[in-house]
Amino acid sequence: MSKIKERIDEVSHFFKNKDTILGFRKLMDCAIDTQDLTIYKSVIALTDWKEQYPDKEDELIKRSLEILEAISKVDISVYDTSKSILKAENVTKSYGSNKFKLGPISLDIKKGNVYGLVGENGNGKTTLLRVLAKELKYTQGSINYHLDGDTNTEYKLRSSLVYIPQRTQKWYGSLKDNLKFVLSNYGVPADEIETRVLMMIARLGLWNYKHLKWSELSSGYKMRFELARTLLRQPELLLLDEPLANLDVLAQQIILEDLKSICNSLNNPIALILSSQQLYEVEKVSNKVIYLKDGKYTENENVAVETTTNQLIIEIETHCDRDKLLELFNPIGLEKIMFNGGVFIAYFKAETAFSSVLEVLGKHKIDITYTRNISNSTRRFFVS
Repeated sequence: MSKIKERIDEVSHFFKNKDTILGFRKLMDCAIDTQDLTIYKSVIALTDWKEQYPDKEDELIKRSLEILEAISKVDISVYDTSKSILKAENVTKSYGSNKFKLGPISLDIKKGNVYGLVGENGNGKTTLLRVLAKELKYTQGSINYHLDGDTNTEYKLRSSLVYIPQRTQKWYGSLKDNLKFVLSNYGVPADEIETRVLMMIARLGLWNYKHLKWSELSSGYKMRFELARTLLRQPELLLLDEPLANLDVLAQQIILEDLKSICNSLNNPIALILSSQQLYEVEKVSNKVIYLKDGKYTENENVAVETTTNQLIIEIETHCDRDKLLELFNPIGLEKIMFNGGVFIAYFKAETAFSSVLEVLGKHKIDITYTRNISNSTRRFFVS
């Protein structure tokens, strides 16, 4: 089954199960892949109708499936994501003697993938992003960009590689007009600008905010409009520094899922490197996690495997005391238990199953607020 048919079938499945919120977002992703402005206009019109009649779910599903049928008839070219667009080899950035040093770091970045960049504060996440964005010169090593077209020009690099810092600059005027101005600067025909802008506004859930000014938006919607402005430029490599800061948990989840879907576009995929303190949310959408410790990162897979297979590591938040947990867990292979920031970190032998831990807790009626298996999460590095 082709990737195109898989996606169309997935969207149809969402609508048939009345999962209309996710289904509509996925429908827009399929529409954007067609690059067909007639289909764009159909989606835009349906978005406007949907906002006016939020309770007419059955009619929304019917109209959405009609657009999906039209999408299925469009010939969509699928981009080859097997080639690298950025290769960094043994890159270092030094700030002088006895000061912080980033690297050496080697990376192989491909389109259609999300790379989560995590690490404690002060370990070099922002420095790495700024080096990759060519805002900082690196001290040693090499970085080669393999973007589409003529990659030797500074214009091509600046238009295809976009870095969004944690604190973005204020916009002036209406948000919609700002987005139209972006496309006018990138040579988009005048008769296409309105349609492409409204399509992006619809996709990022900004329909009811398009006529507002910057000062009238919350932090979350400011980030969404900043993303809209960036994505209209159709970048090949997108670097985001802490885009989840100041967002609530639900907003974080939605924006990450949206980013992953947009990066996985069939005909215009993006390579995304995303720094964040929200480990679990980032890990769920990342194809690979880059963990920095004291400015260093290694791709030695044997180290990662050895770390994860030798132990089962569990986080547990409970009012139960340490001695009671020791008593309960010792018979099932407990090696040590630590108390870290209000949460117990329990280390078990590799042969201990997570289900066995849950069984013991349930059998003895231990009141648990939260628990998670972090054996394969970068969280284990933070608590070790």
